[in-house]
Amino acid sequence: MTDTAERRFSRLLDELERWNRKVNLTAIREREQMQVLHIADSLAARPLLEGRRILDVGTGPGFPGLPLAIIEPEREFTLLDTNNKKIRFVEHAVALLGLDNVIAVKARAEDYAPGQRFDTVIARALASLPKLVDIAGHHVGEGGVFVALKGRYPTEELQEIPAPWSHEVIELDVPGLEKGSRHAVLLRQAD
Repeated sequence: MTDTAERRFSRLLDELERWNRKVNLTAIREREQMQVLHIADSLAARPLLEGRRILDVGTGPGFPGLPLAIIEPEREFTLLDTNNKKIRFVEHAVALLGLDNVIAVKARAEDYAPGQRFDTVIARALASLPKLVDIAGHHVGEGGVFVALKGRYPTEELQEIPAPWSHEVIELDVPGLEKGSRHAVLLRQAD
C-alpha cells in the first residue's frame, strides 16, 4: 500500500469522525474500530472486484466504495445510496481526497438507470441475498459478478437465491476480526 493511500485513508477517517459529531453517519465511533470495520473490512473485497466499472449499492458513508476507489484508481466507482446526508458526505470525501474515479448518486437501486451495467456490483450488509438480487441484480453486466459482503456464513439465505443466479462463498480474512466472521457471496447469472 502506498503512502498516498495511507494518507487518504487517514484523512477519510478524520472527516468521518468530524462529520459524525454533527450528523449520525455511522454507529462506529472509535478510530481503531473504524480502521478495522470500515477500511480493512472494505479492502478485504479488493481481490473479488472484476472489470473496470464498479457499483457500490447502499454505500452509506462510502463503504466499501471509498477505500476500494483509493486503492484501485484505475477503476471507476459509482457509490449509490438513498440517504441524502450520507451521499453528501461521500461527495465531500471524494472532493477532499481528489478521487476522480468516483461518482456519488442519491437513488434507490431499483430506480437507478445509468444506461449501462457494471462489471462488479458490491453491497455490504445491505439486505438478504434474495432481496439484493431483486433490487440490484439488473445492474450486473453480462459475465459480471455481484459481490455480497456478509458477516457469518449465510446458510439460510443461500437456499433462497433465485434462478438463474449461482453462488460461491468465500471466507474473508479481515485483520482485527475473528476468523469466520466475514464472508463474501459471489453471485453470477447462469448462462
